[in-house]
Amino acid sequence: MNAARIRLGVDIGRVIIGGTAPGGGDTQFFSGDTAKMLATPAVPGAFEALARLAPRFEQVWLVSKCGERVQRHTRQWLDHHDCVARTGIPREHLRFCLQRADKAGHCAELGITHFVDDKLDVHQALRGIVAHRFLFGPQPAPAPAWVQHVGTWPAAEAAILRSLGVALV
Repeated sequence: MNAARIRLGVDIGRVIIGGTAPGGGDTQFFSGDTAKMLATPAVPGAFEALARLAPRFEQVWLVSKCGERVQRHTRQWLDHHDCVARTGIPREHLRFCLQRADKAGHCAELGITHFVDDKLDVHQALRGIVAHRFLFGPQPAPAPAWVQHVGTWPAAEAAILRSLGVALV
């Protein structure tokens, strides 16, 4: 697959930023003070997998649903954890929306071909817009056939690479 025609989109809460319980709110990790928020760990393997995946795509975008306060905290967290240097994703490749379904508009505008998110309703909104949808992390029920469940970043990376036709060794 030609990198000039493929773009990856990735959710942030519970996909890049960890520290939340399965089924918990996307941004519950930002409910404490700034030091606690900045100390929230990344999801294991997220930065490493994104660093390996980013060069395979024309562009990689982070697309998150949150309000203004959490947007500020998200930017602080990403800067504090040196996301740009660790992943190669430009700081300006960050989009926010107020409703999960609004991610579909961002994906359509950006030409996203692959998307990783932990919420099934986001993937439902992306049907017909994003060809390759990856439902991340623990889920309360089996994933429907129209989305691929990936429980961890190693599984997500392998599934994304397979979708690009990259042979795994």
